[in-house]
Amino acid sequence: MDFEYQEDYIRNSRGVQLFTCRWMPCTSPKALVFLCHGYGMECSGFMKGCGTRLVNAGYGVIGIDYEGHGKSGGARCYIKKFDNLINDCYDFFKSVAAQEEYRNKSRFLYGESMGGAVALLLHKKDPTFWNGAILVAPMCKISEKVKPHRVVINILTKVEELIPKWKIVPSKDVIESAFKDPIKREEIRSNKLIYQDKPRLKTALEMLRTSMSLEETLNEVTLPFFVLHGEADAVTDPEISRALYEQASSIDKTLKLYPGMWHGLTSGEPDDNVEIVFADIITWLDKHTGDPSPKLANGGDNPGVQEYALRKSSSTMKKGRGQQQTRPYGSYLCGWKGRTHQHSAM
Repeated sequence: MDFEYQEDYIRNSRGVQLFTCRWMPCTSPKALVFLCHGYGMECSGFMKGCGTRLVNAGYGVIGIDYEGHGKSGGARCYIKKFDNLINDCYDFFKSVAAQEEYRNKSRFLYGESMGGAVALLLHKKDPTFWNGAILVAPMCKISEKVKPHRVVINILTKVEELIPKWKIVPSKDVIESAFKDPIKREEIRSNKLIYQDKPRLKTALEMLRTSMSLEETLNEVTLPFFVLHGEADAVTDPEISRALYEQASSIDKTLKLYPGMWHGLTSGEPDDNVEIVFADIITWLDKHTGDPSPKLANGGDNPGVQEYALRKSSSTMKKGRGQQQTRPYGSYLCGWKGRTHQHSAM
């Protein structure tokens, strides 16, 4: 399908220049898909494959690099307030949806890893606006096994205003454990727009607080959603997606776990696996496109719970994980695994 790729810059309410991009079909799009990228990532390069696949399926795809990320201005990967990211995305996405040619189009959020948290918070900010969400290995809960002790959080909180931008959080190479295909892994590593340094103190704390808040309010999620997770994910725990699926109040919700797949479902797996994942995503979008009225948990006309390829047996989980390399200890923040924070963690 023929499409047009566009880039532009806007300024947020704090005067910071933000990079935006969009992939638009030459004909009227089926619906709009708004991209929420992960921590340390960006839209124009890293999410190009996602944009082109969805636009070739007939969707208009809109992305924005968060402040401090990708081609946007601001201190690299410094998140002073997580609400700033949400408000910037909200203002920009709403402005696009309000354009005359798109007013009657369905609106979907698409979030990967930390972008999953951004998507869920955008939904909570205006529950009646979105028609659904695609959540790929989302960051939305902290495993009880690795949640930091309250004393540790209190100590870090006391010094965050003194050294907010210090890159002092211990880190490991998450790219190595997130992307299975070695060629794609090196391509991602060579992307200079992707942040690959240690997390800043305040950034880590903001992500921790966001995860804890989401964990406590998963029942407030009401929009239709499709959550996808690799069973061999060593960055975010598949059980986090299961918790979202089980606790969300949404009537129309789907969880799919992929045996043997890692964290980078859409960009780090072998081509055959990526094709499978995007086929599932596009199928879900096609089924939910057409009616511009959002379907909420209390709407009364939802098609009902959808659940497929959901594996609950421990034997299946072990089989998938057995295909993964030795798991590095990850982070205790943001639903990431382990006890050491990883950088460029999507």
